[in-house]
Amino acid sequence: MSILTKTELENWDQKKRLNLINSIGGIKPANLIGTISKSGKTNLAIFFSVLHVQSHPAQLAFLLRPTDEQRRDSWENIQETGVFTVNAITSNLSERAHYTSAKFPEEVSEFDSCHIKPLFSQNLIAPYVAESPIKIGCRFEEHHYLKSSRTTLVVGTIEEIIIDEYFIDPRGYLAFDKMNLVGIGGLNSYYKVEKTAEFPYARLENLPIFTDY
Repeated sequence: MSILTKTELENWDQKKRLNLINSIGGIKPANLIGTISKSGKTNLAIFFSVLHVQSHPAQLAFLLRPTDEQRRDSWENIQETGVFTVNAITSNLSERAHYTSAKFPEEVSEFDSCHIKPLFSQNLIAPYVAESPIKIGCRFEEHHYLKSSRTTLVVGTIEEIIIDEYFIDPRGYLAFDKMNLVGIGGLNSYYKVEKTAEFPYARLENLPIFTDY
């Protein structure tokens, strides 16, 4: 077993270090965030930083890379229109979704270039991904600049969810393993989502007797 210190990591090849640190947090949810400009130009970008904020009111957040390094169409559109969508990615969609991260010109829509069909609802002007089994429409709530990384945490309140009720069990849990979803490890490796176990709510009085380490 190796111990890699901060100094040793800093001496690694830059690309190798980038790959390790991007992967070390584990497999993360893969989502496409859809936005639209005031002029009606759609935008789509892949993110693996979407996280749960709270359930009431229902809120999600995601992390934007530094906006001072290059153009961030998603962020500019959210600031203009105040809405965005979060769309889960299936294995059938993963290759097309992956290439939305390419640096397309501002006037080019990733929906068109990556052959991804948009879907619009009557409640939000931001586009959904038609093929996605979980479509979440959010209204921009607030943002927080993280000084140490120069990244921005964007928080949105959920306005609507578009999903087949077949994927929701009577308790409200989602059957992710039935949706053919994928997760991301690092920047470009995709993994299937598979359910391996379910445990009851953790209470001390129900703590099992563990016999090994």
